Amino acid sequence: MTDRTTLDLWFDPLCPWAWMTSRWALEVAKVRDVELVFHVMSLSVLNEGRDLSPSYRKTMDNSWAGARVALAVQEEHPEKLAAFYTALGTRIHLAKEPNQRPAHEAALAEVGLPVELAAAGDTGANDAALRAAQAEVTAAVGDEVGTPVIRVNGMSLFGPVMSPAPRGEEAGQLWDGFVNVLAYPGFFELKRTRTVDPIFD
Repeated sequence: MTDRTTLDLWFDPLCPWAWMTSRWALEVAKVRDVELVFHVMSLSVLNEGRDLSPSYRKTMDNSWAGARVALAVQEEHPEKLAAFYTALGTRIHLAKEPNQRPAHEAALAEVGLPVELAAAGDTGANDAALRAAQAEVTAAVGDEVGTPVIRVNGMSLFGPVMSPAPRGEEAGQLWDGFVNVLAYPGFFELKRTRTVDPIFD
């Protein structure tokens, strides 16, 4: 009997690529002896003070609220974070609802959490904790990458970025290869130009 592997995955709720990776990770947890643990990070924090295009700056400004609410869930009801992320991500990425309080409240209610947690998105009261969470990610992978970030057996990497997310044994096979790559401490980057947008199927 082997020890169970922990897969830590950091996400910003607004990022469609993190959403795709998270759907793969959920499939991995079904077909491999893996415990999946979600954590919140913040693209808004990562990009503070950077010279961004107007369109991406608008995206970053819109990203704060969802990450704040997700962090409130992580802090107060960590056992519900995965379910909340699925409920909120389904609204944001599939239903194309704005990353605003109505979607946050609906996602909280769907998973049986107090809708009052949505207030965190408006106040910024947990921004210090959000910055600390992002600092942990940056310490692990640097500040030149975004979300998702994955950690396995103490080794962290940005990604993997994929579209669409594989399912079933195909997800497991991709995991097997990814773990082998991740295990080598001298490995840093493997990339090709994306030719498709996120495919939400």
